[in-house]
Amino acid sequence: MRIEVLVDVKTTLGEGPLWDVEQQRFYWIDSFDGRVFRCTHDGREVRAWDVPGKIGSIAIRKDGNGAICSLENGFHTLDFKTGDVELIHDPEAGKDANRLNDGKVDKRGRFIAGSMDTQESGPNGALYRLDPDMSVHKIDDGIIVSNGPCWSPDGKIFYFADSWSGEIWAYDYDLDTGTVSNRRTFTKVDTSQGGAADGATVDSEGYVWSAGVYVAKLYRYAPDGTVDRVIDMPVKKVTSVNFGGPNLDILYVTSMAKPPLPRFPDDGVQRGSLFAIHDLGIKGIPEPRFGA
Repeated sequence: MRIEVLVDVKTTLGEGPLWDVEQQRFYWIDSFDGRVFRCTHDGREVRAWDVPGKIGSIAIRKDGNGAICSLENGFHTLDFKTGDVELIHDPEAGKDANRLNDGKVDKRGRFIAGSMDTQESGPNGALYRLDPDMSVHKIDDGIIVSNGPCWSPDGKIFYFADSWSGEIWAYDYDLDTGTVSNRRTFTKVDTSQGGAADGATVDSEGYVWSAGVYVAKLYRYAPDGTVDRVIDMPVKKVTSVNFGGPNLDILYVTSMAKPPLPRFPDDGVQRGSLFAIHDLGIKGIPEPRFGA
């Protein structure tokens, strides 16, 4: 196993790692500075787009010419050619203490993204589904910080973390309707050292990878929720993970340069970097595009 700094852009809050198989390009975001980044699998040809506000996640659109963004004030489109950003719908208009956060696309092209309390203290957030017809539907609520949405390889189990609950949850996921049911505890997260479950992905073997933010660790969980592997990272504030590269065998890891609240720890000189982990012997699953 080899860990390298792929791109050192010192993202204030790096998040949303996403490998697009069709373009063979890697995307990630700076949530606090409002930027979307793109590069090749080996960190070349770095490009950036500005968006008007904090951003939680993106999904590449079906035509590849733009993205869906979960911004602090709702779902938006981003045109890669012009840089234009347009509002689709704000499901939490009037909730000034909330913003949209982490999101992913299901096998039918729907974008699932959750919101969060910006002070990370109250269960004021919810989980939303943006359909290809641009309609928005609430599918769960009572969430403090939405993180780590991802699916089992067959798309029938949806994994999700409310970071400060101390758990990663599993739901039954109906691919025909895009609804969730039967929420249960997938695994309990060790929060004794001040860490929490952040962004996540699922590999081709059905194991869940989760970033242990603030404790410098990545966890690989077996389908039964037991810890299969722990990787120690060179920075504490690792935020999310996604497999990519030509063979889908590089694990990309985002990180933050500055903690969002004073109670969280500082970090070393590599803080905010985009990391790439090689030679794991494991492959990921292609991320679907948003279906409109």
